[in-house]
Amino acid sequence: MAANTNSEKYKSDGSLIGNLLEWVDARFPATSLWRTHLAEYYAPKNFNFWYFFGSLALLVLVLQVVTGIFLVMHYKPDGSLNANGIPVAFASVNYIMYDVPWGWLVRYMHSTGASAFFIVVYLHMFRGILYGSYRKPRELIWVFGVLVFLCLMAEAFMGYLLPWGQMSLWGAQVIINLFSAIPVIGDPLTIWIRGDFVIGDATLNRFFSFHVIAVPLVLIGLVVAHLLALHEVGSNNPDGVEIKERKNEKGIPLDGIPFHPYYTVKDIVGVVVFLMAFSAVIFFAPEGGGYFLEYNNFFQSDPLKTPPHIAPVWYFTPFYSMLRAMVWNFFWLDAKLWGVITMGAGVVILAFLPWLDRSPAKSIRYRGPIFKILLAIFVFAFLILGFLGTKAPGYYFFGYQPPEKGSSLLSILLSGDIIAQVFTAYYFLFFLTMPIWSKIDKCKPVPERVTWK
Repeated sequence: MAANTNSEKYKSDGSLIGNLLEWVDARFPATSLWRTHLAEYYAPKNFNFWYFFGSLALLVLVLQVVTGIFLVMHYKPDGSLNANGIPVAFASVNYIMYDVPWGWLVRYMHSTGASAFFIVVYLHMFRGILYGSYRKPRELIWVFGVLVFLCLMAEAFMGYLLPWGQMSLWGAQVIINLFSAIPVIGDPLTIWIRGDFVIGDATLNRFFSFHVIAVPLVLIGLVVAHLLALHEVGSNNPDGVEIKERKNEKGIPLDGIPFHPYYTVKDIVGVVVFLMAFSAVIFFAPEGGGYFLEYNNFFQSDPLKTPPHIAPVWYFTPFYSMLRAMVWNFFWLDAKLWGVITMGAGVVILAFLPWLDRSPAKSIRYRGPIFKILLAIFVFAFLILGFLGTKAPGYYFFGYQPPEKGSSLLSILLSGDIIAQVFTAYYFLFFLTMPIWSKIDKCKPVPERVTWK
């Protein structure tokens, strides 16, 4: 059937619901939106497992918004102490957990949902790298996705402060103090972000405002832009073949099928499996072994007592390892500033991926061995950086204890600090050298049509 134009309207069948739909459609483009983005949006027919994570990311976003609304009904962003000497914000979280009906479930859905969001987004981005979903004509989709990732990191960091526990206070203290490394404006900027000379009630209130109102508005706007850009140029596929280049006489891609009902039904399967795993974590391991909710955050904040080891939540730890890996002063700048630059560059460099990759093939199916080997090492390095970010400086693998005097080759090979420096260097070299190795990599011939069984 030929694709309908956006000017076509719903025609009533004479029933009450039909008349209502016709009335709405005459005043709002409901039918055209449905056809453009679902019923007549043709997606490649060879989507696989990796294409679940886009819709799952949207699902988790909705879960976070809904649970966040219910939490705001009972949460009080007040850093002052109540009559019992407990911070009001911390007490309100305990009130949600123990006194609000099903409050513990909503709180765990929100806290576990934050980790689930990052798991899904990381896998979604990895799929984009696997199949070259950032390549022409999808550069803007990828850039919007990186901006969504940056916005998500800001949202998670600000939300992490709100429980006003020990790790909330001291984690925010460490991250905010990083801005003081910026020359000239560092100290005034840090005071401006905190709203005071120390982290206190002013910091909590402004972070609450940004977490609940400002950042979610930007995040939702970027997600909408990401989806609109996707539906404008069409989805990529595991073969990296552009299905819009081959259409039948009616203008329908030969290798495409309508997103609804075929992929909406398929996505429901992914949603069911995800919700089963998500529910199992919420009911049996909501703290995630201390990675989703850190144990120190179950204690009220105490500005006079520093935790023995301060580390961010697991989804920040790869970039936190990059921050700590910079221990040298050079070019008249201290190591702290270089750490901040490295951490920020680790995220920003992702946005330039469409222009760094020069390979004639998009998908890993037809890439050469160089890409496959380097990508496998990259994933391994990223995971090790994330692991080391949860450990204190001076960590050694396998419980190794270095000798008191001198150093051995084993001390170097098992030192977490040295490994973090090596893998940080590899992380950036993977991208910076990509224009060279992606061009010389021997790729297989790319088929003209998508392969599907």
